[in-house]
Amino acid sequence: MSVSIAGSGAAPCRFAHYFVICGIDTETGLEPDDLAGESFEQSPFKRTFKSKVLAHFPENTEWNPFDHDAVNMLCMPRGLSFRTEADSREPQFHSFLITREDGSHTYGFVHTFHERVRSGQIRSAMQTLQQMHHAECTSSSSSSMDSLSSGLDEADAPPTRPYDAEHDALYVSKALCLITPLPFLHATRRFLSQLHRAIAGPQPPPLPMESYVHNLLYEVPLPLPGRSLKFHGVYEPIVCQRPGPDELPLAGFPLGVAFQLLGVENLVQVFTCALLEMQILLYSRDYQHLVTVAEGITTLLFPFQWQHVYLPILPASLRHFLDAPVPYLMGLQNKEGPNHSILELPQEANLCFVDCDNHCIKLPEDFPQFPNKAELIQELTEVLQSFGVSPQGCTPTSPAPGPGPVHLKRLALQELVEDGRNGNLGGEALAVLERLQALARRTGVTVETLGRGGHEGHTPGGEEELRDAKLSVQLREVFASRFTTMFSDYEAFIIHSAWDMESWLNNREQVHNFDKASFLSDQPEPHLSFLSHFIETQMFTTFIDNKIMSQWEDKEPLLCVFDGRVARHRLYNIRAPSLRSSQYHRCSNLREAAQVIEQRLLKIDHTAVHPHLLDMKIGQGRYEQGFFPVLQADVLATGPTNSKWSSRTATAQRRKDSHKHFEHLGLDNDQKEKCTQETRGRSLRQMQVRLSDLSSAVIAQTNSKFVEGLLKECRIKTKRMLVEKMGLEVLDLGHREVSLTGLEENTLIASLCDLLERVWSHGLQVKQGKSALWAHLLHYQESEEKAESQATSPVSNGPERRRSELGGAMALLDVSLTQDMRHIQNLSEIKTDVGRARAFIRLSLEKKLLSQHLKQLLSDQNLTKKLYKPYAFLRCEEEKEQFLFHLLSLNAVDYFCFTSVFNSIMISYRAIIVPIKTLTNAMTTCNPWVCVSGELGDSGVMQTPKNILEMTFDCQNLGKLSTVQLGHDNSGLLAKWLVDYVMVRNEITGHTYRFPCGRWLGKGIDDGSLERILIGELVAPCGEEEAGRPCQTPPLLCSPTQTLRIGITALTGHGNKPNSAQIQEVIGEAVNSIVKHFHKCEKERGSLTVLLCGESGLVCVLEQFFYHGFRSTRLFQKNAFIWDFVEKAMAYLDSADQMGDLQGAPKPLGLTCETFCRYVNAINNTPRSIGKDGKFQLLVCLGARDRLLPQWIPLLVECPLIARMYEENALLRDRATVGALIDILQTLHDFPITLEPSFVKGIDL
Repeated sequence: MSVSIAGSGAAPCRFAHYFVICGIDTETGLEPDDLAGESFEQSPFKRTFKSKVLAHFPENTEWNPFDHDAVNMLCMPRGLSFRTEADSREPQFHSFLITREDGSHTYGFVHTFHERVRSGQIRSAMQTLQQMHHAECTSSSSSSMDSLSSGLDEADAPPTRPYDAEHDALYVSKALCLITPLPFLHATRRFLSQLHRAIAGPQPPPLPMESYVHNLLYEVPLPLPGRSLKFHGVYEPIVCQRPGPDELPLAGFPLGVAFQLLGVENLVQVFTCALLEMQILLYSRDYQHLVTVAEGITTLLFPFQWQHVYLPILPASLRHFLDAPVPYLMGLQNKEGPNHSILELPQEANLCFVDCDNHCIKLPEDFPQFPNKAELIQELTEVLQSFGVSPQGCTPTSPAPGPGPVHLKRLALQELVEDGRNGNLGGEALAVLERLQALARRTGVTVETLGRGGHEGHTPGGEEELRDAKLSVQLREVFASRFTTMFSDYEAFIIHSAWDMESWLNNREQVHNFDKASFLSDQPEPHLSFLSHFIETQMFTTFIDNKIMSQWEDKEPLLCVFDGRVARHRLYNIRAPSLRSSQYHRCSNLREAAQVIEQRLLKIDHTAVHPHLLDMKIGQGRYEQGFFPVLQADVLATGPTNSKWSSRTATAQRRKDSHKHFEHLGLDNDQKEKCTQETRGRSLRQMQVRLSDLSSAVIAQTNSKFVEGLLKECRIKTKRMLVEKMGLEVLDLGHREVSLTGLEENTLIASLCDLLERVWSHGLQVKQGKSALWAHLLHYQESEEKAESQATSPVSNGPERRRSELGGAMALLDVSLTQDMRHIQNLSEIKTDVGRARAFIRLSLEKKLLSQHLKQLLSDQNLTKKLYKPYAFLRCEEEKEQFLFHLLSLNAVDYFCFTSVFNSIMISYRAIIVPIKTLTNAMTTCNPWVCVSGELGDSGVMQTPKNILEMTFDCQNLGKLSTVQLGHDNSGLLAKWLVDYVMVRNEITGHTYRFPCGRWLGKGIDDGSLERILIGELVAPCGEEEAGRPCQTPPLLCSPTQTLRIGITALTGHGNKPNSAQIQEVIGEAVNSIVKHFHKCEKERGSLTVLLCGESGLVCVLEQFFYHGFRSTRLFQKNAFIWDFVEKAMAYLDSADQMGDLQGAPKPLGLTCETFCRYVNAINNTPRSIGKDGKFQLLVCLGARDRLLPQWIPLLVECPLIARMYEENALLRDRATVGALIDILQTLHDFPITLEPSFVKGIDL
């Protein structure tokens, strides 16, 4: 649901998107948070209880949909907290971030206070919980609870005496939150604080709360770039500003606080960890400290951006995300006191642990230092000291309280004048201002200078904001100056490998977009240790990609600012390219940057409309001291329709958004992944530059560490791939999502390809081509072909002999390293060696032969020694075996990484039709045909020679196979054909699909079908130990087997007839499977065709329902089918309609009869020769697609023919059961069911 507000184009330009209230839901009561990992032995005043979003305004916005779970979880990360009169109840403030799918951030600012509990049930529940806790503690002889709580802060301490619900007041936390598109920390903090003051004070606020919230949501715009804006809270004006397009981006969190918390040296070290994309865990009791440090670190990365997991506040229920084997920057609240050693951190080898409260950090081993670290720390220290901030770690002081009422009176006339100047007054207010100005002229008083205190933009609390802004911008300028100096010549080393964007995207898999070796050779020797690591990170890769894309698209905003600074640096600091100097250059524009901020904050450019009375109901939300009122949702749902800011800000915001997301315009998802999400491998060329200056011992030590690093990265990547893939199975079982990063399979495999390229590039004797792996493969292929040509014995025909031995089974696929190389070499769509190497990796991974192929490649030790130096990774036997073992673990899951990526290639398929060999069923005189369909298309109808059961055909990649259409023309004397199943194999990937049939094809037998649609199941390739076993990852459904089909058509008279309860159960499961299908993300969904027509699919279970009690057996006649009943019911309804029997029926019933008859006639009139069961299957599928099944079933139930064709106890004659079936089928109306073209071909509706 989206809300219509003034100027839809300007809607994203609003200062705030949402106002949210979180707290306790008195209707649901106390709900313990089971995911918080807390013990029930704790006092109820220290336990975590679930909070709820009580209200949010507006209901939703199309540009930023409201996320209930995320906002609630981050507004109250530890849930609800309870206090008594004896406890401290000081309001708390913290911030949070929500990252969108496109990588942009939405900011939340939360003011938490404690409100008295008025619910008697909740007070009694808390008293009961504490009495139980007290009894448990007194009965236990253990004193563990005392030691556990020794480190907790005062706010979390339990009451000094037992809580009494009758005499003691109970308070519970409540949160007021603002969701904004930009980090206006000072402005939002002051606005929320004023809202709280308005309800906490003895006097009611001047206006209802709705007026202030409505004003901020709909009448206060974002400041224009380079401008400042003043708006009004409950008591005081508030000022905010935005940097201009040539300045550093907006950073609303005070950097000075981050430096105070950690100290200069520690913050520089943590900043270096962020640049090298290590795991960083922030630890503090204060949520705001976590966000301030995290935002401070990421802000200093300019012009680079953090590309990995970013959670400044990690809620207690999501603590298991610390297990993510990826780079992350997370913040964890300190609940353990000063002893954080009891934290069970899963990975500490590459972890930077930051204790914000104790001003200390723990760094990973072998940590490279930032270039000119000592000089950088000295310059930062001088900047901090100039603002009176200690460079050593200390606890920041809380902000000073706002000014008193005397100061507010001095500002009143000034604000009135500014409102008149900005056009915010009209009618009586404007007349009052004119009278005041006339009075001032007569008395000689200058109104414009009255009460200004010497500064036009002076507002309460403005000094603190101005100081923080000036300090932050100067600290950021120091870091930006360092990057400008270090990368002033980066453009000279970019490799432009394409003339147009399309060509560049098509060859994006090449990793050489930046000449790393030449760049490093131009850097000072002390900087190489850091830079050799940094240029391999994702953030640097993305930065270079954005620069290359700027040839064809508008520049990304951060890149524009940085390039402008680089141009100015070149203008004033000319140096020769060969000059490798490590001299430190101080930042020269600190004063100018601070002056720009000061002028903008002291001179207000625009003033927003004042809060005013709204057209709202009287008496609702009346003032009660200490209680936040229930706001009227109707007045806060929409904004005004005549806002003058709409036209003034819409254009600027659209321009901003187009720049912000330019890298995604016109590109599909796969291209975006290739552009922005591939992690590059480490470069080896710069290592060789440094090795020449080192001793042999240092060389050996360096290479040993490098080999260990590659092995460790292989282990991490394979583990990530397994967790990501297996996580999909966990989702199928109904569990919560297990992946935080949201990285897709294609990105993970591309990262694995980069790793293998770096492994094969390590220690090369002589580089040959851009892909070391493909060069090695070519050498191996050449040696194998030479050995084959010199061999005297003929090539073995093992697979051909196995074909005759296996009879109807499919012949073994020739599996070898050189054969897979030939497959890749025959693909004309791949033009580069890097692309061929990646295609080979993807193909081997899909065939579960990657480890086997690479082991075979490395088995030629003479070739390996010829190509690689002694210290190379591939010549370290122990590490190489572990490396191959990690790759072997990927065989535990199934990948379709080759099939899904190379969509347009031609692939050879082999199909075999297996009849049931009884009597003459294997022979037929008719002309069979087959059509194979998959996710990417179909092969078209292909005629097969008579009595030839095996065929091969080439067609464009079909993707994962789903259905096979099998039929014949009914010619000749032996036109009846009993088919057991059909097997189809992809001759490149080896994927084999089994399509069960178990039915006759022929007129006058079975249901008279000459054509059947078979549903496929993926099986293991022939020749494996468990050949024919269905794959378990992912679990795939299959079409009904022969036994099941025969049992359905002859249920009566058999002992295996399912009872009514079983039939109703499987119907519910079938519908539930379809519902689950649509609740998964699109790329995680399986085949909908399987859920509709496969075993236990919707068609199958409805057949069981209709066959229950069906009199199918006829004496001296052919057996009846469900379709016979459907046709007779259609004939009755059609005749009743023509005779006028339905004219008196309600109009919807008449339309339903007409629709039912039209669908049945369309199926009967199709030129396809499908049988009666196939027609029923088609009717069910069409009815599910067009949401007509629940309307058709009552027609069949009311038909008089049901008494003759169904027994008395049939499910179809049970009104209650039919009603339940209709209710279940109606749940499918919420989902867009689509059918494969093979189903609806020839149906004219």
